[in-house]
Amino acid sequence: MLLLDDKEILRLHRKGGAFSQKAFNALVSQYAQQLYWQIRRQTKNHEDTNDVLQNTLLKVYKALDKFEGKSALSTWMYSIARNETYTFLEKRNKQVKQEYDDASLELINRSGDLGGLTPTQIENLLFEALDTLPEKQAQVFQLKYFEHLSFNEISKQLGTSVGGLKASYHHAVKKIEENLKNALNLL
Repeated sequence: MLLLDDKEILRLHRKGGAFSQKAFNALVSQYAQQLYWQIRRQTKNHEDTNDVLQNTLLKVYKALDKFEGKSALSTWMYSIARNETYTFLEKRNKQVKQEYDDASLELINRSGDLGGLTPTQIENLLFEALDTLPEKQAQVFQLKYFEHLSFNEISKQLGTSVGGLKASYHHAVKKIEENLKNALNLL
């Protein structure tokens, strides 16, 4: 595709209809790869990067009429990509934190009375209990319990048999429950 400068892209977009689609196609062909790598540096994986890139391109398309030309079109697009990436990462971090909180509550509920503990205190107890585990058990527990990987996936990742992983996980859960019961009894 022929490269178009910012003014030509904006001129085509303002014509509307098929011209607007041509302008957007030019933006995608000229900037999508650079935007992809800008986003990828932050998200660290292909699937998340593609999601953020699609959101970015959609926002660019919807907001192209509002572009004021105070900067280069690429700079404006990179700014939108950066904001979309931050929004995505914040949302993902909140989701992961909630999963940790939920997982912590589940384990502690199995271990005894919460005694009015805050989520932060509960999380701290869980991580203290995790610190008491042998390295292999802690690793298997984290991958299974927090990251929700199957034993087959963990087996491939760690190069350990599924049976051995199940045993490690079982021992880890028992030790954590015991550790949490002891910690709750001290409160």
